Amino acid sequence: MNYECLFERRLSSLRAESRYRVFADIERSCGRFPRAFHHRVGGEVTVWCSNDYLGMGQHPVVLEAMINAIRELGAGSGGTRNIAGNTHLHLMLEAELAHLHCREAALLFTSGFVANETALSTLASTIPGMVVLSDASNHASIIAGIRNSRAEKHIFRHNDPGDLKRLLAALPPERPKLVCFESVYSMDGDIGPIGALCDVADAFGAMTYLDEVHAVGLYGLHGAGIAERDGVLDRPTVIQATLAKAFGVMGGYVVGSAALVDYLRSHAPGFIFTTSLPPALAAGALAAIRHLKNSQVERAKHQERVALVKRRLAGAGLPVMPSQTHIVPVLIGDAARCNSVANALLQHHRIYVQPINYPTVPRGTERLRLTPTPLHSNADIDALVDALAAVWQSLSLHNAA
Repeated sequence: MNYECLFERRLSSLRAESRYRVFADIERSCGRFPRAFHHRVGGEVTVWCSNDYLGMGQHPVVLEAMINAIRELGAGSGGTRNIAGNTHLHLMLEAELAHLHCREAALLFTSGFVANETALSTLASTIPGMVVLSDASNHASIIAGIRNSRAEKHIFRHNDPGDLKRLLAALPPERPKLVCFESVYSMDGDIGPIGALCDVADAFGAMTYLDEVHAVGLYGLHGAGIAERDGVLDRPTVIQATLAKAFGVMGGYVVGSAALVDYLRSHAPGFIFTTSLPPALAAGALAAIRHLKNSQVERAKHQERVALVKRRLAGAGLPVMPSQTHIVPVLIGDAARCNSVANALLQHHRIYVQPINYPTVPRGTERLRLTPTPLHSNADIDALVDALAAVWQSLSLHNAA
């Protein structure tokens, strides 16, 4: 087989479908978020698609903590947690995360993807006879963890406790079961009915696994996510989340009972055989979590900016998709047009937003995914709305009905 030809054919196919991924060559400018220098356009752009939702990646308290950790502890962690990389900062961060989610214990991973893939594949593969039930809109890392476990799986309709009940009722009562779902779905911006799904799972003796990666730091009195906001923080068996979005750095984690977390610590290859997070990242995350547990300023400003962007886009007749959260999707419905809009915004208006195409979203629902932050000014919002309206007209796209 000519492997190089195979690679080129597949890449050509992606280009023909307008699904070839182009990565921006940008440099975030410290102290100027949401500005960044874009090397391809040769100048500064305004970023409207960052998952650094609150700008904590450049918050002074986070930067100071990371700089001090580098100076005092060095760059790397020294190894895996079970050999030489289990530092006091890792233990402090895990204790802080457990406290944030009102759980007995937490376990750190190198990313949210690794946390999901590792925790789900371990639980589903090492508990004999496990059946996994997954929301139809769960994202890639949940799917990967379930797939890699090779456990029996069933998909229930998105955010539908009734369909989950139907599937659970058809399974033998004695079989162990794990129900997986998210709080905030990051492409549509809708919210999972955590309490209702836990009610159904509990009735059938199933464990529940909640992904809060797009909610921690952003919702709840202390930033523990939608489960805290909705008063159901005690319900899920496992909560998984990230340090790389609202907390502004990098890493992932799960929280749960002491026995469950120790079980994962002792059985999960993706934890046992991976070098631990550098101390500076642990220090930055710890500082961000502690700040957001006590400060409402960032969350309040964030929600105000999001609401304003939604109103302004709708007022301009642009097809803003309904969203219950901080995710602001603008529907385009075609991969090639989606890329054209993003390119026009970048080239002519110095606005950077990444097109979202299949397989991240279903075909025919291609979109721009806007993520306003507390640091986007009124002038930034004016520029975004004016630029989108101009591009819409120049490309003869359909406005909202």
